[in-house]
Amino acid sequence: MSEYSNNFTLQEIMAVAAAREIRDFEKVIIGTGLPLLGSMLAMRTHAPNIIAIYESGTIEARPVKTPFSVADSCLIPGAAMQGGLIEGLGIVHAGELDVGFLGGAQIDRFGNLNAHVIGDYYHPEVRFAGSGGSNDIGAGCKRTIIMMLHQKRRFKETVDFVTTPGYLTGGKHREKLGFPGSGPAVVVSTLGILRFHPDSKEMYLESYHPGTDVETVRANTGWDLKISNDIRETEPPTVEEIRILREELDPTGVFLKKN
Repeated sequence: MSEYSNNFTLQEIMAVAAAREIRDFEKVIIGTGLPLLGSMLAMRTHAPNIIAIYESGTIEARPVKTPFSVADSCLIPGAAMQGGLIEGLGIVHAGELDVGFLGGAQIDRFGNLNAHVIGDYYHPEVRFAGSGGSNDIGAGCKRTIIMMLHQKRRFKETVDFVTTPGYLTGGKHREKLGFPGSGPAVVVSTLGILRFHPDSKEMYLESYHPGTDVETVRANTGWDLKISNDIRETEPPTVEEIRILREELDPTGVFLKKN
């Protein structure tokens, strides 16, 4: 067994947790930030054969350095294809994407995401940029990995606006509406890892990150969060995973804050 690290940040454990969700040979649509680091870490470790698709339209890129964004020019040399947004998201619409990454300003207990407004849609307290490709990814990918800052104002009983469908009102609601993708598989938050009950589709806490506990997670969630019967501490990153993140993928700390 690989040696576990005892020196890591919350950002690093999130990137590692996301990487561990990806399986070899899967087709993955990648976004900027921690999803990008998680995907590249998976490529460097247990999933070297994943097919990486970037929202910008670059397909099967193998950059020699970590791109700053999904539109970074370092993705182009050696890529199998360089298209545009239509090409990148078109693969989602065709039902060919295994994994997509998502995030938002709010999430509810059934995994619906809000990236539009806080408050009333017509008279919002805050207005955000909106969907981008998140609705396409959430509706069409075979499964999605959601990465979120875990705060009570973000984990709400009901989101103020549904930008991206999770399981809607739970149960078979999503299935009845005919969405091609299966919906969110996991939420990797700053406090823990959460999954969805196979029947009710309600979110539950599977593990809490080192340094926190169940009650802290509950206190930062806007509903009565269900807890797994097998609740445990999140598996820490290994020494090698942390080395790859710090020395190979983000040596200048663009995405990972330096201690």
